[in-house]
Amino acid sequence: MEQFLATLTEYNNIVNTFIWTTLGLVLLLGTGLLTTAITRFFQVTHFAEWWKNTIGSMFSKEVLSHNKDGKAISPFQALCTALAATIGVGNIAGVAAAICIGGPGAVFWMWVAAFFGMMTNYSENVLGIYYRRRNEAGEWSGGAMYYLQDGLGSMKGCKAIGKVLAVLFSVFTLLASFGIGAMGQVNKIVVNIESAFPVQALANVTLYEGVSLYSLVIGLALVALAAAITLGGLKRVAAFAEKVVPFMVVLFMTGSLVIIAVNYAAILPAFGAIFKTAFTPLAAAGGAAGSIISTMVQGFKRGVFSNEAGLGSSVMVHSNSNIKEPVKQGMWGIFEVFADTMIVCTLTALVVLTSGLYNLDTGILAEGVTDATLVATAFNSVFSYGNIGSRFVAVAILLFAFTTVLGWNHYGTKAWEYLFGVKSTIVYKVIHLVMILFGALLTSSLAWDISDTFNGLMMIPNLIGVIALSGLVSKITKNYLDREVRHLDVAPLISAFPGSKDD
Repeated sequence: MEQFLATLTEYNNIVNTFIWTTLGLVLLLGTGLLTTAITRFFQVTHFAEWWKNTIGSMFSKEVLSHNKDGKAISPFQALCTALAATIGVGNIAGVAAAICIGGPGAVFWMWVAAFFGMMTNYSENVLGIYYRRRNEAGEWSGGAMYYLQDGLGSMKGCKAIGKVLAVLFSVFTLLASFGIGAMGQVNKIVVNIESAFPVQALANVTLYEGVSLYSLVIGLALVALAAAITLGGLKRVAAFAEKVVPFMVVLFMTGSLVIIAVNYAAILPAFGAIFKTAFTPLAAAGGAAGSIISTMVQGFKRGVFSNEAGLGSSVMVHSNSNIKEPVKQGMWGIFEVFADTMIVCTLTALVVLTSGLYNLDTGILAEGVTDATLVATAFNSVFSYGNIGSRFVAVAILLFAFTTVLGWNHYGTKAWEYLFGVKSTIVYKVIHLVMILFGALLTSSLAWDISDTFNGLMMIPNLIGVIALSGLVSKITKNYLDREVRHLDVAPLISAFPGSKDD
């Protein structure tokens, strides 16, 4: 087993380095810049429009009501399911790791990635709604595989490459659903529960180095709970997400704001460190990076790991929304990235940087603190009675990570459906449950690194499709603004299949 893990680590590091230091980052930033430019900085110039149609409409019947069509979900359910998959370990452990490796400046580059990622995610969702179709079970199916096949594939001489990229994207989505969507999330759940709620009778029984019987018991419990929800299909996942996601986000935000308020004197120095070290990184000390490239890479990697803009993942659930207007669902994509990174990740960063556990001048952590325990220790510094702080973080990670597992189960199911058909998706769901257990038995660093690699592999074909179809995104956006904002009498542009019963 140890030899297998060593070999897996070696090959994973080779692929990971290539993707995240060259090709992937260029594509990611380039696509964000392109989609922002072709929509004329929509996330800024039409801020009021997308805000009104997302958070501003949260209590409207159109957003909250469940569709009478049992094969679709409401926009709010789509958002919650997408946020369930995006708000996960990356928002807590990922932010802490980015700061420890890349310094406080990594947070700045996380913001940059999110700012442009808003329009990447917007474009993905616009294309997802525009190219979606009904599957054999009457459910909506949309995602990068469909706009690669039918969008890119419809261009002259691109039929074959569109299909190949669609297949590659689906394969990489399956792999990513086992990494970011199972192993990485579950591994962090296990580590934090073992630390916050120790059961020595189980922890003392070692299965192999670094893994105890307690890890196995937690893994089996998570498998049983995931099976009860995911085997019920998207409707059950969405129903669970719309109840749990708002609760867990508000709870975490409240706890974070209390800690930041207690350490209010360190708020301005924390922001100062973020902006200063974004361009003049700390010298290599205490794990902090010594180059601007390393700082940028950490910010972009953890930003993508957190909000998933550019992966083409959340579009697979946004496409199940009962909204017919591509741009309106695209706006939910903008809000998704905004909520995930600009709000939740920023709060986590401020908790870390104001806690005093991370030296803003040297990048050295307080004695006995690691990147894995940084956030929990910061919470414990304020909520110290009965170890409440670390237990609160353990529960937050459990909720965040477990809902991510559920969301990614849907993504993987859609990828499997594209490759092998609707009827065999039960096979995928069983494999995904096995991977959840496998995640409980992996070492932390390997599970995290594999997730990074699969993210990068999935991102590449999706971004090629978004770039190729950026002109169409611009056209659809202009059509919407002409009709809804400028009130011009123009025909709606909402589907690649006009005349269908769902058009």
